[in-house]
Amino acid sequence: MTETAQVFHYPGRDGAVLACRSLGEGRPLVLLHGFTATGSQWLNQGPAASLAARGHRVLVPGLRGHGASAHPRTPAAYPPDVLTDDIFALLDTLSLNDYDLGGYSLGARIVVRLLARGARPGRAIVAAQGLSVITRAEAGDQSRHILTALANGEPLEPGAPDARAARWITALANDPQALLRVLDTHVPTPAADLPHIPTPTLVTAGADDPRRASAEDLAAVLPHAEFTLVPGNHITALGTSEFAAALTSFLARPIA
Repeated sequence: MTETAQVFHYPGRDGAVLACRSLGEGRPLVLLHGFTATGSQWLNQGPAASLAARGHRVLVPGLRGHGASAHPRTPAAYPPDVLTDDIFALLDTLSLNDYDLGGYSLGARIVVRLLARGARPGRAIVAAQGLSVITRAEAGDQSRHILTALANGEPLEPGAPDARAARWITALANDPQALLRVLDTHVPTPAADLPHIPTPTLVTAGADDPRRASAEDLAAVLPHAEFTLVPGNHITALGTSEFAAALTSFLARPIA
């Protein structure tokens, strides 16, 4: 990266202290990271820096329970849809009315929640997420199993996918107990609400992502959406040059 992201803090609607990184100058572009990740997902592995270089003020908030943002453990701090409420708080704090919005995986789910609840960015990006997840209150059983083991100090089979996922979580200094609370905040967006979203939306997924077909289904339901397939799986698609090119091209178009 040629420029260092600046970090600032803002209050969630309940006063929780949340971190946000800002990079570049220009039209604001809010990018939301995935579950168990941090803002570095977009800044280091993803195209945030290249988008900033092309004239965007890239804003990458840390989701509640993740990274440098507040990660309380009490159930009261994780009411339904609190992650969406936190992003509305960011928009209010910065008085953002003319901006673009994107998310990857869990971040993309939050983007759809924001749109369904009345957020009106000029353009939206929904990456690595599909209709089947967005329309249900996902239990996250696999993630719950791994996080419960970490919280309880239980061993995971060495070399198994669960153990690799656990290493990812601990490497980012996330709190497993807080992340377990995050899993209980998910609110489904009814399929009937999606055709009423007016925002031009880019839906994209990796060719080897298990959610690819469901992402195509989502693009078919949203009235002003297009679907773009890029190389990679649910993890690696974010870092491909094709993903960066798709976002750059989409964000370069004039807003109707």
